[in-house]
Parts: sequence; C-alpha cells; structure tokens
Amino acid sequence: MTPRILIVLTSHDRLGDTGEKTGFWLEELAAPYYVFQDAGAELTLASPKGGQPPLDPKSDADESQTEATRRFQQDAEAKARLAATQRLADVKADDYDAIFYPGGHGPLWDLVDDADSVRLIEAFWAQGKPVSTVCHAPIVLLNAKDEHGKPLVEGRAVTGFTNGEEDAVGLTEIVPQLVEDALIAKGGRYTKADDFAPYTRQDGNLITGQNPPSSEPVARCLMDALKG
Repeated sequence: MTPRILIVLTSHDRLGDTGEKTGFWLEELAAPYYVFQDAGAELTLASPKGGQPPLDPKSDADESQTEATRRFQQDAEAKARLAATQRLADVKADDYDAIFYPGGHGPLWDLVDDADSVRLIEAFWAQGKPVSTVCHAPIVLLNAKDEHGKPLVEGRAVTGFTNGEEDAVGLTEIVPQLVEDALIAKGGRYTKADDFAPYTRQDGNLITGQNPPSSEPVARCLMDALKG
C-alpha cells in the first residue's frame, strides 16, 4: 500500500521586526521530499494560507545548497506542487498515514498556535500515525495534546533547534521563543547533540530532528515507522 504523507509548511514570511524575510528552510523540505518520494510515498503539501509558501532566502544561498536542494530547484513537478499547497483548513488526517513539518523560522510565528495545525497533529496522534518535525518545527507540538489531555511532548523524548544554534545564527533576541526552552517548559525530555550535528529522537510515533542536517535522518525514521 502506498504511504500517504502530509507535509505542512509555514505561511509566515517576516523575521520579527527586522525587515528581513523568513519562511521555510529549503533543505528541510527538499531532503525529506526525496526520501519520501524515492520510497514510493504519495505526497501532499499544505500551509495555513495555501498557495506558495515563503522560502527563507538564506536557505537558498550558495552556502546552504545540498544535493537535495539542487535536485528540488531543478524539479519542475516539485516546484509546481510547492506553488500550489493546500490550505490547512481543508486537510483531514483521515486521508494520510503520517504528517511531517519542515522548519525554518516561520513556524515560530504561525504554526505554533495555528488551530488547524493543532487539530491535525492531535488527530494523527489519536489515530496512531507518525508525527514528525525538524529543526524549528518541533515548536508546532507545543499546543497539541495527547489522548489523555496532556501536552503531547510531556514526558516524551524530543529534540529541536538548540539555544546554542539560535545564538550562532544571531536570532536569539529576535525569535518569539526558543525551541529548546519551549519544549523543556512543556515537559519534553529534551536532548541534543553538538550544534549543527545531525541528531534525531523517536518516541513511538513522535519523531523530531535537531537542525537542517537532521532532516534526511528524520525522514528515514518516518519511513521506517510507516513500515511498522
């Protein structure tokens, strides 16, 4: 049976009050996209506003390019799919087998408390389907609750962009909250590797990755989880 994976991207494009642009991080979409596609999965892209989600321009800079990002930028079908994301409000968990959130700083502003996103996460969780996020995207888990009405991350192994990594990119004072601190405050059993080293955590159907280099390993964990 072909696994169906929902990929949820941010619609937020402003980096606080800096006047700079933000959005999703290209590697965190591209690397998992091809892990999923090459494994035969059926992919649907969605975002709060639908249509073209904003790309963080820094993730498209030369120094941020990877084999996967270059492949994506040359993939007309992938770019067309990205330009026409579905609105989150129109998406149902029943139609998919797993959900995945790429990061970038955008989710810190919109997906963290988006009601449709929280609804989907809780529905996937209640149905015993994998919920996966990477880098800044674990912030989307903060307001979701498990089957007992407790915070989804409470008591569960998680990771995400570290305080040190945020400091290294110079945005500690710009972001509305720090992913590491927020996950810990919600009761998550947060651990991390060295800054910008690949690191993933899996706690049952909850799969999280620390940073952009973790996006491909997270995607592979998700595919393994779908295999049962």
